[in-house]
Amino acid sequence: MSHQYSIADLQGRSLPELQRLQHQVQSALAQTQPGTEARRQAIASLEAIRRMIRQKQQAMAPRF
Repeated sequence: MSHQYSIADLQGRSLPELQRLQHQVQSALAQTQPGTEARRQAIASLEAIRRMIRQKQQAMAPRF
């Protein structure tokens, strides 16, 4: 994986886009070797994507 996604990179994306990106990054992570920069970037990207997915889901949740 050559790009590490940040929260700023992800803010304009829709929930379906984030979910597709999460799947792509998970696949890329599975192909990395432990201890490599590529693995570190994939893990950091995955954490940012998951955080943004949670934020979007919470924003869509009904408020009572």
